[in-house]
Amino acid sequence: MYKIIRNFLFLFPAESIHYFSMNVLKTLIGIPFIKKLITRSFSSKHKKPVNVFGIQFKNPVGLGAGFDKNALYLDELETLGFGFVEIGTVTPKPQPGNEKPRLFRLKKDQALINRMGFNNDGAGKIAGRLKEWNEKNTRKKNGSKLIIGGNIGKNKITPNEDAWKDYEICFNALFDEVDYFVVNVSSPNTPGLRELQEKESLRKILSHLQTLNKVKTNPKPILLKIAPDLTQTQLDDVIDLVTEIKLDGLVATNTTINRKDLITTTEKLDEIGAGGLSGKPLFKKSGEVIRYIHQKTNGQLPLMGSGGIFTPKDAQQKMNDGAVLIQVWTGFIYEGPAIVKNICNALK
Repeated sequence: MYKIIRNFLFLFPAESIHYFSMNVLKTLIGIPFIKKLITRSFSSKHKKPVNVFGIQFKNPVGLGAGFDKNALYLDELETLGFGFVEIGTVTPKPQPGNEKPRLFRLKKDQALINRMGFNNDGAGKIAGRLKEWNEKNTRKKNGSKLIIGGNIGKNKITPNEDAWKDYEICFNALFDEVDYFVVNVSSPNTPGLRELQEKESLRKILSHLQTLNKVKTNPKPILLKIAPDLTQTQLDDVIDLVTEIKLDGLVATNTTINRKDLITTTEKLDEIGAGGLSGKPLFKKSGEVIRYIHQKTNGQLPLMGSGGIFTPKDAQQKMNDGAVLIQVWTGFIYEGPAIVKNICNALK
C-alpha cells in the first residue's frame, strides 16, 4: 500500500511534499479516534526498552536530525512508534538555509541528496515550542514518553573560531527541554563546518560544553555526530578526544560527500550539484565506521547507528556492528510509516 502512495508522493518536489505529508498527519491525529487507530496500527508487538546514557528509551529506533528540524511534529512522530526523535540542527539565530531546490531523490539508488544548510527557527523559538510540548506530556511515565534529542550547530555567518559560542547558546537554550544533545560538526552543507572535526577545534567546543554541563544539577548526555568520510587517523583522534573529555557517545554517521558506485548517472548528479548523500549507498560505510569505533573502544563507548537503515535486517546489522540505538531518516521516506514497527518486531 505505501509503495503506491510513495509513487504518488514522489511526483512532487521532495521538500514541499515532506511538509504537506506531515501536515496531513497532524490534521488526522487531531481527531481522537483516528489518532488511536494510527497509534494502534503502528505499535510494535514487543516492548524493546533500552537503557543508555542514563535514559530509558521505549525502543531503540529513532528519527535522525533534519526531519523535524523545528520540533513541529513530535506528537505525529510519536504516534508512528518512534522511541526517540532528534530535532534540529538548531542554530542560535533563525536562518533560511540554502536556496531551493535543496533536497533531491535518487530513486534508483534509494538515496537522497540534501544541501539544506541548517534551515531552522532558531534556538529561542524552538526551545519555547519544546517547553509547551513537554508541559503537555509531563504525565507520561514508565519510559513511555518520547525521548527528544537536541542536535545543535553554528550559524552560517559565525566564523569557526567563534563556533564554540554558538554551541553554548544552543546548549543553554535547549537544556531544560531536551533529554540529550548531539553536537553537529559534520554536515557538509555549512561552509567550513567539517573543519571543526579537527582535534583541537573539537576540543575547544566539547570541553566547553562539558564544563557547562558539569555545573548543572542534572547534566545531560552529550554526543558527537561524525562524518563517514573521516580517515582512520581522524577517527582515532575523535576517539581519543571523546575519551579524554568523557563524552557520552557518538552518532555514526552523518551524510557523505562521496558519489562512488551510484546507479544515478553522472549527468544527473552534476545537475543536482553539491550536498550530503544519505540512504542505501551509505549503509556499508557507516557500518565500517561503527565497527571500527566499537572495536577500538572495546564496546565501552555507546554508539547511535545511522546511515542506510531501511529494513529489520539493516537495523540488526547496525546493532551487530556495535550500535545500541539506531536512527532512520531516508529509510523512513522510502519504506514508509511502518518502518519502526517492522524493525522493533524483528529485532533480537
